[in-house]
Amino acid sequence: MSDIGEALIQAIGPDRVASDAEARNARRFDQWAVKHLRDWRGESVTAPGWVVRPGSVDDVRRVVMLAAEKRVPLIPFGLGSGVCGGIEPGADAILLDMSGMNAVRFIDDRDLLAGFDAGLNGLEAEQAVAAQGLTIGHWPQSIAISSVGGWVATRASGQFSTAYGNIEDIIHSIEAVMPNGELVTLGKAVRAAAGPDLRHLLMGAEGTMGVITGVTLSLREKAAHRGYSIYYADDMAAGFEAQRRIVRADWRPPVMRQYDGREVRRLFREHERGGKAMLLMVHEGPQARVEAELAAIAEIAGSAGLEPGDPAAARAWIERRNHVPSWRDMFERGYVADTVEISGRWSEIGAIYDDAIAALNAVPGVINASAHSSHVYRSGINLYFSFAATFEDSAKMEPAYFACWRAIMEATAKHGGGIAHHHGAGRLRKPYLHHDLGDAGVSLLRTLKSAVDPQGIMNPGNLIPDA
Repeated sequence: MSDIGEALIQAIGPDRVASDAEARNARRFDQWAVKHLRDWRGESVTAPGWVVRPGSVDDVRRVVMLAAEKRVPLIPFGLGSGVCGGIEPGADAILLDMSGMNAVRFIDDRDLLAGFDAGLNGLEAEQAVAAQGLTIGHWPQSIAISSVGGWVATRASGQFSTAYGNIEDIIHSIEAVMPNGELVTLGKAVRAAAGPDLRHLLMGAEGTMGVITGVTLSLREKAAHRGYSIYYADDMAAGFEAQRRIVRADWRPPVMRQYDGREVRRLFREHERGGKAMLLMVHEGPQARVEAELAAIAEIAGSAGLEPGDPAAARAWIERRNHVPSWRDMFERGYVADTVEISGRWSEIGAIYDDAIAALNAVPGVINASAHSSHVYRSGINLYFSFAATFEDSAKMEPAYFACWRAIMEATAKHGGGIAHHHGAGRLRKPYLHHDLGDAGVSLLRTLKSAVDPQGIMNPGNLIPDA
């Protein structure tokens, strides 16, 4: 074993350090489709030099200080659910597997707060508070395979976000080990004006600014009543307009999802209605509020030209919403596919949808180009594009994959939209980050990175655009 391996064993013990091939190969990448494709094709995917599984905050501090002293790359790893290439370890890197830090620290029913270790599985966190009649209200599709710390690191969004907010609206405080080994707790009061909000140094930083070790989240009472509604729009533009009117009238169903005709045909075949777009909503809260919301939205939808549908489609979505095939299964069937989430103002989103779909359909091999919206705001909405391409020659899959991503990113940027809504940037969106931040913003991000991590040890090559 190398000097680094020996030093790690001295720092936190032999049972928490692995350098064997099996342990290292299991942490070569996360859920990014490209790495799975390369692995399926038998191409080399580099493994980290060491996998370290800390059991405490002190363990994390010791590893971080050792990495800083030796100038060794350090890559925080939650449960590996990332999809944008945030994990790409070199053979000289230490991969910090946070899954061993998985405790529920406390649940406070009076103040509606709960503290968790960063490596705790998200579904287990939700189940812990649900046992006390509470909810985090954060339901990403990856909830069963993602970590609480990973939610923070990628600025995650959940399926119920329109009413309950995204992860930044739910975070109370963040505990983290900085690149120099110092332990900080960012966030104390229910609301503060004590200078810049330093929690945002770590939200969305994807392991480049430090290691998140603990998170305190703000809770809410579990909803007493749930309702469902379905409406059909002649096209996506008509559905967007109805959603704009609903939110402007200050109704906020936790779930508001609008599928284009292609996705209705693929996902709701038994509820298809002549190629029309489908608006699906889930309503939660006290029964009187849910009933009032259902009635008010029915009136708004009618005035916008939408037709009511069978709420059973929304109930079916609740039951199967997190079921997705594996990448390897798709590759074996000759497909390469992905989903890409962006956002735009109401005045932009129609053109983004039209241009991105047209650009996707122009990519050779593409057999599906579709989209749905899933997160709604006063000033705009997100879109979740899906694409699939098929080839007899698997060598053509990766170029087509990147061509599809480029088509969506460029169509979004052309009309002023945001190129990333909730999956983070990773290495996949890094070349497009200047569209959101501007050249001066990218320079500022590099300056922050240099100040916080002057040795550049924290997840190098991820997120921060190359100079």
